[in-house]
Amino acid sequence: MTSSPAASDRRPTTDVIGEITGAYITELQRGYLQDRPAAVAALAQLRRGAGKVPEDVPELWGVTGTENLFAEDVELPGHAKDKAEAAHFLAVTLYALHQQSRPDKGMHRRHRDAELGAAVRQLMPNGDIDEAIRRRFVRVGTATTRDALASRLREMISLLRGKSIPLDYALLAGQLYQAQLPDGMRKVRQSWGRSFHAYRPSAAATAGDAESPKKDLT
Repeated sequence: MTSSPAASDRRPTTDVIGEITGAYITELQRGYLQDRPAAVAALAQLRRGAGKVPEDVPELWGVTGTENLFAEDVELPGHAKDKAEAAHFLAVTLYALHQQSRPDKGMHRRHRDAELGAAVRQLMPNGDIDEAIRRRFVRVGTATTRDALASRLREMISLLRGKSIPLDYALLAGQLYQAQLPDGMRKVRQSWGRSFHAYRPSAAATAGDAESPKKDLT
């Protein structure tokens, strides 16, 4: 008889949620970029939930891929499932908003520069601090309820969408789960802040800025 793995041997719950959410979004993204009608329709539905919490959008039951969290081979502690469901829902619906009208580029990207802080920094031209964007980013980090966090993230995702800046939604899903744990939001803020300060534009991007035409001020 095989015994169940000890708690210390289990994969971190944040990693499990990130993997499941990332796989679901990757499949949606692949279908959308290939202009598959089912994927296009699914994203249109999912956008209705962006910035909301799952209990407020029952019309999305069976559309978000939440059932993947409850598969027999998924090791999620019982007490984690409500929080996991909320994190997955928020990530999937925000991605749907982010991908809207972007048929040529995927807005989900696994990369260190696609964490929220680094992505927000890319909204700021030439690496300078844009105070209005910085304040919005701070508002996301200071959200004290799940509803407020969802709403403020929606505002930030809309800005990223406008500039076609991708986000790592697998990482975000894990962070949205962690944010619901005691002292978890503090750790998420720390990670977002670190990626915000550590981001450096690529050499190609810097060269592009240098070569872009300047306005004639004379």
